[in-house]
Amino acid sequence: MTEKSNFDKGTHLHEHRHGDAVHVHFFENRSQKILAWALGLTLSFAGVEVAFGFLSNSLALISDAGHMVTDAAALGLALLAQLIAKRPPTAKNSFGFGRAEALAAFVNGLIMLAVVGWIVFEAIQRLSHPESVQGAAVMMVASIGLTINIIVAWVLSHDKESLNTKAALVHVMGDLLGSVAAIISGAVIYYTGWMKIDPILSIFVSLLILKSTIGVLTSSYHFLMEGVPHHIDYLQIGDDLEATEGVQSVHDLHVWEMSPGHPALIGHLEIDDLSAWPRILENVKIMLLTKHKIDHITLQPEASGMDLREESTHIISLK
Repeated sequence: MTEKSNFDKGTHLHEHRHGDAVHVHFFENRSQKILAWALGLTLSFAGVEVAFGFLSNSLALISDAGHMVTDAAALGLALLAQLIAKRPPTAKNSFGFGRAEALAAFVNGLIMLAVVGWIVFEAIQRLSHPESVQGAAVMMVASIGLTINIIVAWVLSHDKESLNTKAALVHVMGDLLGSVAAIISGAVIYYTGWMKIDPILSIFVSLLILKSTIGVLTSSYHFLMEGVPHHIDYLQIGDDLEATEGVQSVHDLHVWEMSPGHPALIGHLEIDDLSAWPRILENVKIMLLTKHKIDHITLQPEASGMDLREESTHIISLK
């Protein structure tokens, strides 16, 4: 069989027909332009802030510069992940590539943890041995950085659905806080000469960023591990299925997200009468959609008291 015929066959197998769940494996309304603009703005200033951070010897400014560089990497990963996520399902990846976004978000979180750890380590060293910092230069560069970060955050805020864009926004918000801290640090040093303000504010900002980063890591890890969506009550679904007329029991029930915001469900239902399955299935679909907002459903009926051998025979007879 040729590669083209394999692709055509795969496309046929992945298509959705009338009565199937209305879902996609990625968010169709996401625009790569949002991330592209944010990436361009961040990169345009990252190099400048890195250079001035080391020239002024300000840890607060260096941490802000580090955030800017990390932001650029995060935005680049986010853009790449969204492009990958929009690829159609294939014969080897039947669910598509929607999880690429969560994977990139998880990697971004790990990178941010490393950056925070480095900043805190350097800050502790400087508390014991304060170093001279050029306050005026810090204020000037940090003020420009703050403006850039506000613009980037505003651009990213237009994509409210993507987990990966939210992760990139965490980076930018952390960098925004870093710019504010750098401005305060530069002002205090310029007017009072108190050098310890630089590492103190760096530690404070790092702790704030840490909280947001842990949130992104937790969400992306839960999604990658195919956990039950947070807004769905797994036990209640089981109770509601068993309460459906004609259903005796439920087992092998699984609920997860195929892509962020698109929950799916599979399970086995033991029913009184197999001939009543079409009516039971329709009632179950309506209940799951209206009460639990789940429309991607795969359920297997089993006759009451059917053992494994009988079940296999019944499945074969349905094909």
